[in-house]
Amino acid sequence: MRRIDLNSDLGESFGAYRLGDDEALLPLITSANLACGLHAGDPVVMARTVRLAKQAGVAIGAHPGYPDLQGFGRRAMTLAPDEVEALVLYQIGALAAFARAEGVALAHVKPHGALYNQAARDRALADAVARAVARFSPSLILVGLAGSCLIDAGREAGLRTANEGFPDRAYNPDGTLRARRLPGAVLDQPEAIAAHAVQLAVEGVALEQGRAPVETLCLHGDNPAAVAAARAVRRALAEHGLQLSRLE
Repeated sequence: MRRIDLNSDLGESFGAYRLGDDEALLPLITSANLACGLHAGDPVVMARTVRLAKQAGVAIGAHPGYPDLQGFGRRAMTLAPDEVEALVLYQIGALAAFARAEGVALAHVKPHGALYNQAARDRALADAVARAVARFSPSLILVGLAGSCLIDAGREAGLRTANEGFPDRAYNPDGTLRARRLPGAVLDQPEAIAAHAVQLAVEGVALEQGRAPVETLCLHGDNPAAVAAARAVRRALAEHGLQLSRLE
C-alpha cells in the first residue's frame, strides 16, 4: 500500500485574532506546519500549537514566511538571498525552542505564502532557504512545490525533500499555483478537494514537461472548508488504497 503525508498550515492565530480550527484539524492530519511569528502566530500560539501537535502525534515542522503580518505573508517581497536565509533560520530557531521545551524535534520546514511561491521559481531564493535549513539541521526535510527549483535546491544542499501538492488549490499548466486573485484558484467544496487529492496522489502534478510525484498533500488551515475537506480527503485516499503516513 502506497503511503502519503497529509499536512496543514496551523498556528496562524495571533493575539486576540483566531484563524482556523487547529484542534479539529490536528486529529485528521499527519504533519503540521506551524507559523513562526512573522507572517502569523505569536509566542503563546506557537507554544500552544506545538503542545497540541505533540498530543495528536503529528510531525511538527516550521512554516517560515515573510515579515508581513498585514498581508498574511502572501505579498511578494524583494529581499536579498542572505536576508531570506537569515529570516528562515531565525524562524526555524524560534519554533525549535518551543518544540525542545515540549521534548519533541522538528521534522521538516516548509516556507509560507509568497516566500514559498517565489522560491519555487527563483533559484537564488531557493538556495537561500535550503542553506538556512541545512545550517540548522541537515536531518530536516524541506517541503516544496512539486517539481520546483526549491526541491532541486534542497537536494543539492544534501537535504531530504518532499514534493507537495495542494488539493484545495487550482494549478497553472506549468505546475505553479493559480494566483489567489483569479476565479477558481481556491477550492472550497470538500468532495472536489478530495477528488483533487486523489488525483495528485496518484498522478502527481502536471508540468510543462512530464509530471512530478507528490509525497505530501496540503490543506490550508485558513480555508473555511478545511476540517470537512480533511475528513473527505482521508476517506477518498483510503478508498483508493493510499495510507496516511507522517513526514519523518
